[in-house]
Amino acid sequence: MTQPASFQRARSPQAKQARETAILEAARSLGRARGIRDVTLTDIATEVGMHKSALLRYFETREQIFLELTAQGWREWSATLRAHLHITRKADPAAVADAFAATLAARPVFCDLLAQAPLNLERNVSLDAVRDFKLVTLNEVALIGTELNRLLGLDEQQVLDLVSTATGMAGALWQMASPGPRLRELYTTDPRLGHAVVEVEPRLRRILTAFLTGTKA
Repeated sequence: MTQPASFQRARSPQAKQARETAILEAARSLGRARGIRDVTLTDIATEVGMHKSALLRYFETREQIFLELTAQGWREWSATLRAHLHITRKADPAAVADAFAATLAARPVFCDLLAQAPLNLERNVSLDAVRDFKLVTLNEVALIGTELNRLLGLDEQQVLDLVSTATGMAGALWQMASPGPRLRELYTTDPRLGHAVVEVEPRLRRILTAFLTGTKA
């Protein structure tokens, strides 16, 4: 099988980096449109304009592509959350919970990735890839923890519990809030199933406010 006419193999480090970026952006775009679970390696390769075998020169598996996007998502979310917390002066659990809920709900692809990472993204990649990903998350949690310690006096374990709860619930709630058109129609047309219609941000805010209020108490 020949490569598409538009495809040119990356020869320099700069060209390789550009190709990797293009692959990640294609995967992000497809994940946003379809949901992470339904995007295949072939879909990503087609979107970029290359064959699957060529794409595997840049990433070892489909899961590694999305795990890298999850790591990027952690860095971007952490930076935004910390900016919100930095300008918060009052030691108020509700204000902190609001910052977490708002910044997570604004990132639907990241929420989807948060749900997929422990279920499958970490299970079809090398141990080195998993280690690199975990180190990224640990570093971002530590940076977030500095602001949480300043505001609420949370210790290291409390920070880890809060961030784990926030990101785990964001991933789960996003899945519940995105059931697909057929199920959504069922939930909205049958009054008995109204509880199945989930809004991520307000529910996450309530959960985290209760968590932080209990932790402070």
